[in-house]
Amino acid sequence: MGNQMPFHSRDQILGTLRKRAADEDAGASLYTSITNVLASGVLDDDRPVELARTLVALAEANLPVARLAEGHVNARQLLDLHAPSVVPDGAILGIWGADGDDPVKAAGDQLSGCKRYASGLGVVTHALVTVAHGDTSRLALVEANDPARCRPECWDMLGMRATVSGEFDVTGLRPSWIGAPGAYHAEPTFVGGVWRIAALQLGGTMGLLGATRDYLAGLGRLDADAQVARLAGPLARALAAFGLVERSAKVAQGKEGAVDPDRSVALSIQARLLTEDLAQDTIAAVERSVGLPHFAQGSETGRMARDLATYCRQVARDAMELRAGRTLLGRTGPLSGIWHG
Repeated sequence: MGNQMPFHSRDQILGTLRKRAADEDAGASLYTSITNVLASGVLDDDRPVELARTLVALAEANLPVARLAEGHVNARQLLDLHAPSVVPDGAILGIWGADGDDPVKAAGDQLSGCKRYASGLGVVTHALVTVAHGDTSRLALVEANDPARCRPECWDMLGMRATVSGEFDVTGLRPSWIGAPGAYHAEPTFVGGVWRIAALQLGGTMGLLGATRDYLAGLGRLDADAQVARLAGPLARALAAFGLVERSAKVAQGKEGAVDPDRSVALSIQARLLTEDLAQDTIAAVERSVGLPHFAQGSETGRMARDLATYCRQVARDAMELRAGRTLLGRTGPLSGIWHG
């Protein structure tokens, strides 16, 4: 699977991730990239704001690797919360929730069914999977390193190809149950955790803007009034979005989230929606700035835009927007209290 390379700084890690992204999109395994990220310890800082900044930085350099890093962080936090003694040493963790045509269920001491949109096939060693349990679900930890269970051919999306996503067949696997039924959906660790998605969407947007800047500078076109006007607005919004991403992370993972989970959920949703809208507007601006070369085979901005657009298509956007709006507008007192608590 490849040997890990020693890294001496976060900047070196990010630079290497950036350089590998095109090859990984073309089919090279991102195993080395994600193992280097995990071995470096950059994800081990559990301070929410620092973790949010790290996820943004990883996504700015390489969104598919950041997607696996976010899944590892999510799974690790759930295991630390519900079953810290079962975390496998040296594991690359994932969390797979979407069911395939045959939903995952338990029969006795074994599972059956398959998961859809499972990211990191052949890279993730252990995955948390949701298992139907009456009107709710349970989390089960399963070994995920059997290639015979992986169906990467089921991923036919144009973007996020480097994540090696697809279907994973759990039939016959014995689950290690994690937490009680319904524990996965408890707040603020469920929807309240979508600030991590917001962090990746923000990082992907910053990365796309940076690549566009470099492309235009290389052509001597960066100082053109039209280019500055087109790109300065998305950049300003991206810088402003940092504040909401960091704030929602701090609330969700701190005492404020435990005391007022509804506020935490709403803040995280708003961060996710804000960064999604920003990403889509940035993609449109970049298409106009780069022009036809953006759509050429091998275009860096084209690859990054495809990945970002695909990643932004998270589930239940409309329902989340209504949930956050009703929660926040239904609060009494100054609306500034939503931010300050």
